[in-house]
Amino acid sequence: MTIKKSVLAVGVGLLMSSAAFAAELTVYTAVEAEDLKRYADAFNADHPDIKINWVRDSTGIVTAKLLAEKDNPQADVIWGLAATSLLLMKSEGMLEAYAPAGVENLDKKFVDKSTPPAWTGMDAWVASVCFNTVEGGKLGLTAPTSWKDLTKPEYKGHVIMPNPNSSGTGFLDVSSWLQMFGEEGGWQFMDALHGNIARYTHSGSKPCKLAAAGEIPIGVSFAFRGAKSKAAGAPIEIIVPSEGVGWDMEATAIVAGTDDLDAAKKLVDWTVTKKANELYNSGYAVVAYPGVAKPVEHFPANLLEKMIDNDFEFAANNRKAILAEWQKRYDSKSEPKG
Repeated sequence: MTIKKSVLAVGVGLLMSSAAFAAELTVYTAVEAEDLKRYADAFNADHPDIKINWVRDSTGIVTAKLLAEKDNPQADVIWGLAATSLLLMKSEGMLEAYAPAGVENLDKKFVDKSTPPAWTGMDAWVASVCFNTVEGGKLGLTAPTSWKDLTKPEYKGHVIMPNPNSSGTGFLDVSSWLQMFGEEGGWQFMDALHGNIARYTHSGSKPCKLAAAGEIPIGVSFAFRGAKSKAAGAPIEIIVPSEGVGWDMEATAIVAGTDDLDAAKKLVDWTVTKKANELYNSGYAVVAYPGVAKPVEHFPANLLEKMIDNDFEFAANNRKAILAEWQKRYDSKSEPKG
């Protein structure tokens, strides 16, 4: 398996020195690429003998890869993948249940309910709408205040959102709309929204980045990305739709069948520490370790209270059917992959 991993582990330019390592772990992740080196460096400061080989892609791609490798797992640890994806893998018997040292310090909603837990949460990302006030003004658009507003004729061709088959943010949007509006009402809403969509991206942050850059007036994305773009000077408003917003959490788990369970446990122990959660807070406003999260400039004040009572089991159990239906209805507007 180690030979296969060395071929597979493309990494992201994070290979460390040729010093001897006691262990190497192949870690699958959907964490933003710019954060991976910081994560590895911080972990290696405490565990210099364990080398991380990253395999990074968007949530949907990593999830599909793990499922395809179910009978011949290539990953040792998953560090940073949607909890809905990990719930699906848990139901398939693909995760090694483990209670990391210090797990009792985490907010309980960030910990799998089984004993021992199959996964532990890291941070949460919450849906929002990024509206470019300059571009919107040029087009005579009013800022939307609700999800339903996005179906109005004035927004035709002016909205971008993530493809849920590729993006965890896209999937939390779709699964939350089905919860908020009901199955029939959710698909009716998405039918109407589709008429206004310019294209679907394969990244959850990209719609807000495009809105921030003035390439599109409205990007359905997540709130922290909007706050970062606004802090960097982008003329955007971060809108929390009145009906409520979906959310998901990044989570961590050990892959059943890992060749090095001891090293995998050391990594997962480290991922629940206060130090790790302080790292997560640089990319996410809501983290698993209480008292760590610092106030975020431009983060919408009412966002946390607008987070829906998300039924993660519904999202995980119906994921395959939801994605297949979405693909059939709307994939014609997805941007090319690659």
